[in-house]
Amino acid sequence: MQQPEGPFCQSCGMPLARDEKGGGSNVDGSTSTQYCSHCYEQGHFTLPDLTLAQMMEAVRGRLQGVQAHAEAIDGMVAGIVQLERWRDSSI
Repeated sequence: MQQPEGPFCQSCGMPLARDEKGGGSNVDGSTSTQYCSHCYEQGHFTLPDLTLAQMMEAVRGRLQGVQAHAEAIDGMVAGIVQLERWRDSSI
């Protein structure tokens, strides 16, 4: 699996280039350059109560569904803790 280029969603890590909407939406309707459309709409997280552990499991499941290599999955999931949304969170 080829490593996609950023920028990446600062909630789930998805490359924004792969977002079918080009990114989430801000309150003013503009496209977010920080979050994808799956995580962020109209200036708010789509799942505001989601925990870091839940996001990690969701991303793992999605990557397994597209048959990514186990090592790549582990690396991408481990990197979620460094994303803006989760920097001050604990698992």
